[in-house]
Formats: sequence, structure tokens, C-alpha cells
Amino acid sequence: MSNSLNIIWQYLRAFVLIYACLYAGIFVSSLLPIAIPGSIIGMLIMFVLLALQILPAKWVNPGCFILIRYMALLFVPIGVGVMQYYDLLRAQFGPIVVSCAVSTLIVFLVVSWSTHLVHGERKVAGQKGQKE
Repeated sequence: MSNSLNIIWQYLRAFVLIYACLYAGIFVSSLLPIAIPGSIIGMLIMFVLLALQILPAKWVNPGCFILIRYMALLFVPIGVGVMQYYDLLRAQFGPIVVSCAVSTLIVFLVVSWSTHLVHGERKVAGQKGQKE
């Protein structure tokens, strides 16, 4: 009995903390003059709390595990909602594909540039121009 109460408490605590960060993000989003989704700000709040170790990761792990486990199921309502706009998507197929391709290319370039900037050039042993 005590073990099952402990497990219930762990799941309850995890979901309360996840929802607390979500609602804090929604509150902060309502105060900002620009439109940033509250869920994104909530994730940033949770990231900061976890990164600074203010919030132990083991407290939110059970709830996160369940949400990740059933993530595919959570996308079904969104997919059904998108299909309501099938005619619009079919009419705008070309611009949608071009914008996806261009934005993907931009992301690749930015990530490769920033990775090169952060990690720098690696010197290879035996390469010309290297002091031995």
C-alpha cells in the first residue's frame, strides 16, 4: 500500500510541476508585448529550473516519461484539425514546400556555422602547416 501511494505521489508531483511551469509560462506570455506561446515560455522556465538544479530531474521524470511515451497519440487531434484545411493546403502546396525547404536549409547552415564557431578548427596530426 505504501509503495503504491509513493508511486501515485511521484506521478502527481511530476504533473503538478509540469503544469505549474506551463501556467507560469502562460502568465508571463500574457504580460509580454510580443506574441510568444505560453507553452514555449513554460518549457524555458522548466529548462532553467532543471539546468540550475533548483528542480530535481527525478521529480518530473515520471510525468515526462508518460507524456513522451504517448506523444504520438497527442498529435492525432492536431492532424485531424489540419485536415479541415485540406483545400487550402492543396492550393498553397508549392509555397509551403518551398518555405519548408528554405527554412530547413537556413537551420542547417546556422547550426553548422555555430557548431564550427563553438568547436573551432581541429588540427589533424601530420597535416601540412602544423608545428611538430
